Amino acid sequence: MNMARIEYSQKIRGDNIAKAKANELNMSPKHSIEIATFIRRQRVNDAIAYLNEVINLKKAIPFRRFNRNVAHKRGLPGNWDAGRYPVKASKAYIRVLESVKKNAEYIGLDAENLEIIHVSANRGRAQKAFFPRAMGRATPKVRESVNLEIIVREVA
Repeated sequence: MNMARIEYSQKIRGDNIAKAKANELNMSPKHSIEIATFIRRQRVNDAIAYLNEVINLKKAIPFRRFNRNVAHKRGLPGNWDAGRYPVKASKAYIRVLESVKKNAEYIGLDAENLEIIHVSANRGRAQKAFFPRAMGRATPKVRESVNLEIIVREVA
């Protein structure tokens, strides 16, 4: 039987490492990349709590790279003004973060002391589709997807 191996972009190994991955999630790659840069080097529980605040539209994610025509938001962490509330991407990140917590518990790590050491959000496959328009015409559209991977380390 040929079993498929899950490949990660980083070859991080150790007894205190846990990983989780999700492929071809239906969400915005730009929002995913901004969330990835924001939650990197945070504690897992802190990241989940912040993303729940984003879903409730209480706190925003700072947009540092894809911030053209992005309005300023009050109360962003750090010294940054542009931000948005990427609700759909935040829900997907919470699912993957919960998965990595369960993976860490399974191998015997303490789920309360996990720090995110690697997050990557890459563009997945794009599905081509059409918007039907008036007079029998159609406009092409592209449905984008994202591949996420998260690696955490237990810290004391």
